[in-house]
Amino acid sequence: MVIPHSFNCARWIMHDAPLETVERVARLHNLPEIVARLLVSRGIEPAAIPSFLNPTLKNDLPDPFTMAGMADLAAYLAQAIMDRAPMAIFGDFDVDGATSSALLYRFLKHAGIEVLVYIPDRLTEGYGPNIQALEELKNNGARIVVLLDCGTSAFDTVAAGSAMGLEIVILDHHEPEESLPDAVHLVNPKRRDDRSGMSMLAACGVTFMACVAINRALRERGFYAKNNLSEPPLREWLDIVALGTVCDMVPLTDVNRLLVRQGFGMMQRSSNSGLRALMDVSGLKEEITPYHAGFVLGPRINAGSRVHRSDLGARLLCTDDAEEARSIAWTLNDCNDKRKEIQAQMEREALDLVEAQGLENNSVIIVESEGWHTGLSGLVAGRLKEKYAKPACVIAWVENAQGKREGRGSGRSVPGIHIAQSFMDARAAGLIEKGGGHAMAGGFTLYPENLPAFRDFIAAHVLSQAGSGGMTDETPVDGLLTVRGAKPDIVRIIQDHIGPFGQGNPEPLFLFQNIRLHSADVVGGAHVRVMVSDWEGGNRMKAMAFRSIGTPLGEALLKQGGRPFDLMGRLKLDNWGGTEKVELHITDARDAG
Repeated sequence: MVIPHSFNCARWIMHDAPLETVERVARLHNLPEIVARLLVSRGIEPAAIPSFLNPTLKNDLPDPFTMAGMADLAAYLAQAIMDRAPMAIFGDFDVDGATSSALLYRFLKHAGIEVLVYIPDRLTEGYGPNIQALEELKNNGARIVVLLDCGTSAFDTVAAGSAMGLEIVILDHHEPEESLPDAVHLVNPKRRDDRSGMSMLAACGVTFMACVAINRALRERGFYAKNNLSEPPLREWLDIVALGTVCDMVPLTDVNRLLVRQGFGMMQRSSNSGLRALMDVSGLKEEITPYHAGFVLGPRINAGSRVHRSDLGARLLCTDDAEEARSIAWTLNDCNDKRKEIQAQMEREALDLVEAQGLENNSVIIVESEGWHTGLSGLVAGRLKEKYAKPACVIAWVENAQGKREGRGSGRSVPGIHIAQSFMDARAAGLIEKGGGHAMAGGFTLYPENLPAFRDFIAAHVLSQAGSGGMTDETPVDGLLTVRGAKPDIVRIIQDHIGPFGQGNPEPLFLFQNIRLHSADVVGGAHVRVMVSDWEGGNRMKAMAFRSIGTPLGEALLKQGGRPFDLMGRLKLDNWGGTEKVELHITDARDAG
């Protein structure tokens, strides 16, 4: 069923689930009908429903040795550990890189190997390994350098590292090119020859699978028995794996969903001093959810890299010293406050450019400016993507090490548009110097003379991916509800049985038809709050339309005029005042009828 266009100019599409199938699933698995309907409409096969509802590491963790190159890598690093070979870690500066680095650091430390962790400065060194960093690691005694969350496209740097006598190992998940760099070992589930089916993993997930494999290799070689060591507590470390997975916005499906569910079960009672300190500094007392990871904890870990303190996130998650952890957590909190101020100014300037130049009508929004903060381009691009529902790129101009002006850009995309592929193809066409990333997010570097051609190339590439009809904003609706029927126990069941929610497993969107708005006001200068009920009356429910001021949605809610609305949104539990109530977070609306 297709519902006419809304205030956000979207088409709502309701996918009908066969009633007979829904009833059978509900009966066989003792589920409420609404949960069964969600499972059926999301295409969960009947045989997979038990493991989807209650996945376990014992039954559902894939064999890491099915990943291309994993057996050789595990044997190599197991032998290196047994030989006490000098090793170092080079990790990316984002949350995925920090969690990957902390995970491998803790694994090696448990095995008696102390390693140096090197995180590049986001603003001066940029993404990926560089020759100067590898030289520093070699001068500090490293023989083996493990690149985490980077390296798949670092052909020249890996070659230079090998030439200086380093043994380079890569654990990554970024899109590869046709060939791979000449590393000693490279595990990336996106390799052309990888048949494991784990291409959705974040780098921290790849690192976890590598630790499982290395652990098995060490066990089989008798390493733990010979050294009177217990095996590493891999399950306990799933809290940081879950954090990195959620923050890197990879699909929360299959093995990722398993890792995140198990990891958030560990997070509430985490033994990680840094994570506990960060939760305390952030004021988190309630149950930690993926929302808190993505919007509270993750931004603080990332904040250090945006203000020349790139190593703080990894240091926080590596330390077992509670005082050091608390000091770093407070520093990151301060960095995050500073980041917010700079980002708000960049967002205002970027939005002004879009409006002044009429860029909102383009297939992809590309804005650029002098003086912008290179570490915030991705966040601002994400804001533009949210507002205009189309891919967006933000370019900040800087002077590089050679004294040449270059643009460092970040892109964020929408479902159906693989932004990293656009950048990789632009690089192949000679329009940018570097480019890559994931389907939903990526980065690039270009010179000013190539900007016009780059704009045209990316616009055409996005249109080609979207199809000849151009992009349409279609929103799938998961089910119909009434205000009267939106009970707290229903929301809790959905959260417990269908979550965790994220990319690939979106939080359900429910349609409330013929709704009466009793009041509407502005909250926080940017949000609209309304009290709603079914048209015929009954229970009232609070509903919020976040960041809707100045949008057609926000204006319609504020100027309600007593007419009925159809509201679409996500259900949340509100425990304010000690009473659990359901709250609707409105994502869109339309006039009823």
